[in-house]
Amino acid sequence: MPHTRPRSPSSMPDVNWDVGLKEMNETWKGAVACIGVAIFFIMTIGIIYWQVMDQPNKNWILKGTVGGLIWERNTHTLILQTLSENKTYVEIDVGNFPDMEQNFVKNLCWLNKTDFCYTWDSITDLKITLDRKFSAGTECYNITWTPIHCDVKLKDCFSMTNVSWYGGASLSAQHWPMNNVKVALQPLVISNLKSSHGAYGSVLERYFLGSTGVSVLINPNVPISMTIEKNKYFCVETPASTERFPLQYTICIGQNIQTVHQEIGNQLYNSQRMLPNLNIVRMPLWKHYGVSDSAAKLERDVRSFHNKLRRHGLGDCLISLNEHSTMLLSMKDHILIADQGGQTRRHRRDPYTIKNLNISITSSLYQSVNSELLQKYLKEGQDNYWLSLRSHLDGSMTPILTKWKEQFSVRLNITSEAAINWYFTNVNKLIKKLGAEYLIIEGAEGNTFMEHAIQAPKELEGDSYSEYLAATAVEKLGNSAIITASTRSNHLPLFVQMHPLRSDWSYHGLKGIIPSVLHYSLLGYNFFIPDAVGGTLADEFITEEELFIRWLQIITFLPVMSFNTPPWVCCDNWVLNLTRQYIQKHQDLVAPILLKCSEDWMNTGIPIFRPVWWLSPEDPVAFTVDNEFLIGDEMLIAPITEKGKIQRDIFLPGKDYQWMDKSTSQVFDGGTVLRNYNCSLHEIPVFIKKTS
Repeated sequence: MPHTRPRSPSSMPDVNWDVGLKEMNETWKGAVACIGVAIFFIMTIGIIYWQVMDQPNKNWILKGTVGGLIWERNTHTLILQTLSENKTYVEIDVGNFPDMEQNFVKNLCWLNKTDFCYTWDSITDLKITLDRKFSAGTECYNITWTPIHCDVKLKDCFSMTNVSWYGGASLSAQHWPMNNVKVALQPLVISNLKSSHGAYGSVLERYFLGSTGVSVLINPNVPISMTIEKNKYFCVETPASTERFPLQYTICIGQNIQTVHQEIGNQLYNSQRMLPNLNIVRMPLWKHYGVSDSAAKLERDVRSFHNKLRRHGLGDCLISLNEHSTMLLSMKDHILIADQGGQTRRHRRDPYTIKNLNISITSSLYQSVNSELLQKYLKEGQDNYWLSLRSHLDGSMTPILTKWKEQFSVRLNITSEAAINWYFTNVNKLIKKLGAEYLIIEGAEGNTFMEHAIQAPKELEGDSYSEYLAATAVEKLGNSAIITASTRSNHLPLFVQMHPLRSDWSYHGLKGIIPSVLHYSLLGYNFFIPDAVGGTLADEFITEEELFIRWLQIITFLPVMSFNTPPWVCCDNWVLNLTRQYIQKHQDLVAPILLKCSEDWMNTGIPIFRPVWWLSPEDPVAFTVDNEFLIGDEMLIAPITEKGKIQRDIFLPGKDYQWMDKSTSQVFDGGTVLRNYNCSLHEIPVFIKKTS
């Protein structure tokens, strides 16, 4: 058994393990806390760095099957690209919030794969919905910006970088594409281009088509303004208002510009397309230039003018009478004669010795304040027949004064059924009396309330006046009406009179004809009457022989050949012979093709007059050709539009096509450019698609 020795007491105190452990825990706690603070600091720095430096500038916010939308946070841009990111359709600069950096965007509608939702800075809500109901290769994105507060302007700008844009509104100096124009910010409504040269006019749709295969369709029921910055962008914006107007548009993409237009543009209005009275296609239209102070003298002058046209071999024609002449004839109904007893009695004349002629008459929607007729209407209590304001004192209606043809006038109230019935009853009586084949209705453009900075009634906001007039004209007159402005009416059986042009070689004159033709036809208005040979803006006869001839050559291939200056007035006899030849060419060659294409348009909606990119939708060269056009796919017209030129470059579209010069029978391959192609003053290059 081992010996056990008792321990002697020591001076070292026993260790109190509880106290030591507590002291160690406090030490470790401090260390851990320091480490935690350091980690938190590092994480905070990391997050800030990720947000500021390392966060990707771009992120996908919505994907379809063909492409999708990317948000570019530094530039506040929505980018529509293919999924492979090898093609950009369009970049949309978003101007709906202050100029500050926007964080990584998160989809608040992430449960729905076809929607994207987000709220920006308590200023505006954004919702984007993907629509795949179209054919393979085409998809649309419905974009809606909604202001959260009152008096917020919403603005989106569509870039022109690598995109040629078409559509929108006609301009006094029409370009094709519209990249080459500059227009100040103003309401996107139809104005009278004769008096407002820098405005939007005549034919207008809120539809835009881009060369990358993109289209934009803007909600027609929301007031917007638009500006075009040359070769940079076009912007649309809503007004700041207590009504909190949303900015709504649908943007669609397709395989190319032609396919997206066929899919989207042809369905602008899902209404049955109808053809107007096409008799005018076979008859040149001659504006009667005489000034008469009596109906009898007017009739003699018109008949004399008609006989002179026939003597010169210019064939059957349609003589157009202006508003003044029409008014003279409308008042020629009875005359007072004295019988043998000295008594006077009313005697109906054999009215209208011009009744057996082909004529069109003109009526406007305005009535001069100096006219006896207006005083008579007002005395008979027909003050509600005119656009008016209601008095706050006694509730009476006061017609709004406006300028029409340099006279203070009042304008027909198109929303009054009584006014409409009265107006069209009178014009129908006159049509019947005169045996007129067409009625030209002037004054369809412009918003009278907007011109006076007056809030319009709901039913007359924007371009509602022009839209309602077109529908009413068809209802009351059938298919023989000609109007001077149109919107949302391309399916109706109407002709549209193009706005007057200058008598020169600029885009305000001759050079603007083909861009206008392409613009009208792209928007569905294939039945139009071009401004008369030489231009009518100055309301004078043209005196330049070369301009007359080059203008004549272009309109030969349009729906109606329209004349103001008789060739025997401005030019030598050989020009009169040339005019006769081109009228015959229009009747024999062009009219049959136009009538065939009209049937195709009615069934398919495909434009009759087509840009060269229609057959070369992938060729960048084709997107800026503004001095050629196609009739259908079978005829290419390439006129001279430069003064003094007898040569020009001609782009022949369609790599799979061959084209034959109608004059020389030479055949050329499509997809090529003919350099310095000869074209004498009396010729116009016309190519026919060669079939195998």
